Amino acid sequence: MDKCNRSLISLADYSADKLMYLIQMAQRFEQCPNRRILEGKVLATLFFEPSTRTRLSFETAANRLGARVIGFADPKVTSGTKGESLKDTIKMVSNYADIIVMRHYLEGAAKYASEVTDIPIINAGDGANQHPSQTMLDLYTIYQSQGTLENLDIHLVGDLKYGRTVHSLLAAMRHFNPTFHFIAPDELRMPDEYLRYCDRHSIRYVEHKEFNESTIAQADILYMTRVQKERFSDLMEYERVKDLYLLKLDMLGKARPNMKILHPLPRVNEIEYSIDDTPYAYYFQQAKNGLYAREALICDALGITLNEL
Repeated sequence: MDKCNRSLISLADYSADKLMYLIQMAQRFEQCPNRRILEGKVLATLFFEPSTRTRLSFETAANRLGARVIGFADPKVTSGTKGESLKDTIKMVSNYADIIVMRHYLEGAAKYASEVTDIPIINAGDGANQHPSQTMLDLYTIYQSQGTLENLDIHLVGDLKYGRTVHSLLAAMRHFNPTFHFIAPDELRMPDEYLRYCDRHSIRYVEHKEFNESTIAQADILYMTRVQKERFSDLMEYERVKDLYLLKLDMLGKARPNMKILHPLPRVNEIEYSIDDTPYAYYFQQAKNGLYAREALICDALGITLNEL
């Protein structure tokens, strides 16, 4: 397997068969997450932007697979503070690790990193662009909760402008005939480039500004997002939109029995806590699935096949 195929920058180029293959791998890891198949391997986590869930789940995945973990969660402790370029940092770390998991605040940083090293790069989020490992766990969770990825109504709510998780999900779901509902205020609507992507790939979508019981009545998946304060240069704009789309318990009266609520977390106040105890709440299981999905992605990037598990 060549370097380009081993790095995971985006799921956009993955076929339906490849995605289902990774789902099968994740299922295998859910059955038995502790498999010491990466003994002697070193995984580096380079987080140039804050993260808790993503970093810890990657590190847990590596540990459960028997790999050692090196890296940093705070760029202030790296030589980048001395002016070292991203290229030099990647090439230096490549001397010590077999695979790099990287989160960066600049769009395209992960792709650039994959071009300057011979070891696989897994994109753990690049700016507002892509978050493929989150999308893989989302796909696994959708499949787990619905029994299929085909012909689903998926409602995306909140920050669709900066939300890299929803941008990645569009590309991954295009193989499975979804209907998307984009529910957001004008300030946070799905960017035109992603609407054009939907048009090019014949992905059905409807845009909504209203968020109420009727809007979400036909959802199979209700995907809530946090309005990300850190993405706003204008804090007044953030204050205007942060509380516009809040999911309350009384909005679920018309929900389909199979409907599941997902959220990439962390949650602020966009899902009422009383919803946690309903059968619709699935976001904590979704977070748990991150371990299995990331174990699959690490192994796939290192060339380990399903037959070896």
